[in-house]
Amino acid sequence: MPSRSDADCRHHSARCRALLTSTILASSLFASVAPASAQDNTLPAINVTATRSYEGIVGTSSTVITADDIAHSPAQTVQEIIAQTPGVQTRTLYGGVNGTGSSIDLRGFGATATSNTLFLVNGRRLNDLDLQGVDLSSIPLQSIERIEITRGSSGAVLYGDNAVGGVINIVTKTGAGGPPATFRAEGGFGSFNQRLASISAAYNSGPWSTSVFANGVRSNGYRANNALEQNNAIGELRYATPDLSAFVNVSGDNQHLGLPGSRIVDPSIGVNQLQTDRRGTNTPFDFGDKQGANITAGFTKSLWDGAELIVDGGVRDKRQQAGYFGNVPLSSFSASWFDAHLQTWSITPRLSITHAMFGLPSKILTGLDYYDATYDSDRGQYRSTPPVHVYNLSQKTLAGYWQQTVGILPTTDLSYGGRLQSVKVEASDRLNPLAPGYFGEAQALPLSSTETQHALHIGLDHRFNDVFSVFARAARAFRTPNVDERVSSGPSYDAFFNPIPGNFALKTQTSVDFEAGFRVKSGPFEMQTSAYNMNLNNELHYDPVNFYNTNLDPTRRYGGETSASFRVSDTLLLRGGGAYTRATFREGPFSGNDVPLVSRYTANAGVTWNVWQKYVVFDATARYWSSRYMDSDENNLQTKIPANGTVDVKLSGAYEHFFWSASVINLFNSQYYDYAVASSFTPGRYGAYPLPGRTYLVKAGVTF
Repeated sequence: MPSRSDADCRHHSARCRALLTSTILASSLFASVAPASAQDNTLPAINVTATRSYEGIVGTSSTVITADDIAHSPAQTVQEIIAQTPGVQTRTLYGGVNGTGSSIDLRGFGATATSNTLFLVNGRRLNDLDLQGVDLSSIPLQSIERIEITRGSSGAVLYGDNAVGGVINIVTKTGAGGPPATFRAEGGFGSFNQRLASISAAYNSGPWSTSVFANGVRSNGYRANNALEQNNAIGELRYATPDLSAFVNVSGDNQHLGLPGSRIVDPSIGVNQLQTDRRGTNTPFDFGDKQGANITAGFTKSLWDGAELIVDGGVRDKRQQAGYFGNVPLSSFSASWFDAHLQTWSITPRLSITHAMFGLPSKILTGLDYYDATYDSDRGQYRSTPPVHVYNLSQKTLAGYWQQTVGILPTTDLSYGGRLQSVKVEASDRLNPLAPGYFGEAQALPLSSTETQHALHIGLDHRFNDVFSVFARAARAFRTPNVDERVSSGPSYDAFFNPIPGNFALKTQTSVDFEAGFRVKSGPFEMQTSAYNMNLNNELHYDPVNFYNTNLDPTRRYGGETSASFRVSDTLLLRGGGAYTRATFREGPFSGNDVPLVSRYTANAGVTWNVWQKYVVFDATARYWSSRYMDSDENNLQTKIPANGTVDVKLSGAYEHFFWSASVINLFNSQYYDYAVASSFTPGRYGAYPLPGRTYLVKAGVTF
């Protein structure tokens, strides 16, 4: 049977339960522009013509992954593509089917990475009020124009909470400005009976343009009870003239996923399912479903020379259902059913002003953000039985922000900004002690609270010459507790097993970080390196012994990241990088220990070789990560998740209207896992989530 820690992950912890289902809702489509050249006295673009893209925030360490990079990469998911960036770590559950259940970690947050990395589509938030995380697998790869990654807390001024470890902005294609009409279709098949299909189309006529992207994926999955069915679609209508542009964007996704749970290793009783039945399951009936829909509309109006008003707003709707039944679905004592509905309305007006201040070039971006989210969740034993708990939570957020970039010298840019944000939370719990599955727990006390937080940023870029430049910044950020953390925010029972009412109350997490680095660009060679230090207070954390969420004693992150590329010739590009990431507890009972699920060392390398006039292109990517402590092992006493690495290769090509690719993932068939939960009661016992060995994927398509 599953270990106690594994059972707790499925049935007692809201955080772990949230890991078993995931969500994404796509949003508005807006384009961005690139930074200015090193010696130009024009400021770096803040990209406010369309989005509040952080690419122009002075002093930050940033990376841009282009559509060409995505097309050539052997990686098959958005998460895998982002993971090729130095300093990015991943955690993958459920066999890694189409990236479902895979999370991205910037700056070493381990189990809470999904809540400390802010995801955007075209400058609008994807992170929701719950702990489900952002399921990037719902974004069709062919719809992505580029992925912008900034590290550290500076993005909090423009975007608000969750931007503690960094911000990842996915900019999608619009179809505007292209040929009158285009069409693309692609199909593929691969290991574990994976089948995929995608189509996209765009049409332009005068100031009007429209685009549609859709894809579907079916797979039996690497493990038992691991099948995936997923469909995603994004569509946009856009109107653009020199002084006015407007758009309407609609998207939706639908997913069904089997949840195979962990494989148990317990030396005390001679069990090692990683060796005897790596692809099996102890939860053959568990599953998670989600349905998402989103509509966003907005406009950009030129007010006067150098000033634009940008207004957009929308609603995104997410519904999720999950069943956790163990081995026997109709008689399991620990069976549970989860049904949730989350809806978020938003409007985000802002003003972009480019002007001279005291004779110096200046860009200002200022605006308001308003979000109104409601969350309702029924939690009981089975779908057909009355819920034991009905949770209702609402959160209203109102924020104002200001960010300005000034060219204080022809070679030096200064950026500063601040954000003031008010958060009002209402929460209640209705308990039905007569419902099946009630085990004596108490009803949570209601919560009504209002809190004001702030974010700050100051950054500096200085260009010594065309080759060498330096940058530095300091920032403050915050993260408010999400609904799943609030629901499990206190012990359910005292030492004598008497029920204790919860109260949804947790403190807001805050952070202050500093970073400095340099960039080199000399002909075909480019390099960026930086070092950082981040101190956090009241970090939100799951207590693995008492099974509830709490605020930690002070913690710290520090380290360094380096990335480089060298174009050997017009047909050969080399790239690589590495990072040192340290996440530790500063005070309290775990003082000096490592935060679980964070590897200290990561590295990557890659090559792109245009073998024959783009008819044949070869790509290879290698990744390495050092060992990491398992989830729930804050004491750092259990066996570590082993260090490992993978090599992925791809051959692709195009001829006239036809294109094709053949990829091999994990070429050397590494038998690995990057997530495991240590038992809180039995030394040496843990549950691991094994990932596939060598797999393949073949695709072909046509464009018109």
